[in-house]
Amino acid sequence: MATATGVSICSNALLMLGSQTINDFADQMNLDRAKLCANLYPTIRDDMLRQHPWNCAIKRVVLAPDAVAPAFGYQQSFELPADFLRVLEVGSSDVQIDYLVEGRAIQANTTVLELRYVFRNEVESTWDASLVSLVTLAMAAALAYPITQSSALQQSVEQKLEMALRKARAVDGQEDPPQTLGDERLLRARFGGGW
Repeated sequence: MATATGVSICSNALLMLGSQTINDFADQMNLDRAKLCANLYPTIRDDMLRQHPWNCAIKRVVLAPDAVAPAFGYQQSFELPADFLRVLEVGSSDVQIDYLVEGRAIQANTTVLELRYVFRNEVESTWDASLVSLVTLAMAAALAYPITQSSALQQSVEQKLEMALRKARAVDGQEDPPQTLGDERLLRARFGGGW
């Protein structure tokens, strides 16, 4: 199987629509399609990565506080990583902390912040095959009307995308261990400690 790239994903989306492929995002032979793909792809990619905690797009970092504390509410502010798309967990799984995301920072009452997050994975060759297929379908849906002027085809591709997204989320989620529901200490205190 060929290694996935942004260009190959867009080319496959164009093929799904019965259109000519592109060689790169500046393809002079197919400039209109190349520009359309170059404009739409980063947004579609980031949106699809943000929609689900794909195993191939998760990172962990420990953040140090910014030099300037927030004016009020929280004691510290932490700048989010440049590739940040979505918070998954703040603090360790044993100790969750109160936090608030504002702009490109997280506010919290801690001196060191452990962050697990969805990152902008721009290396498509590291993606799961299901994610590559989904982003290809998402690009086909976004390109359908501009390329074919057919709203019926656009709706058809959007329906395929929705079905494929549900299936891919389920498969990706099966790779993760079962999660505990809430704080076990709180559950023991509320329902008794005999378990």
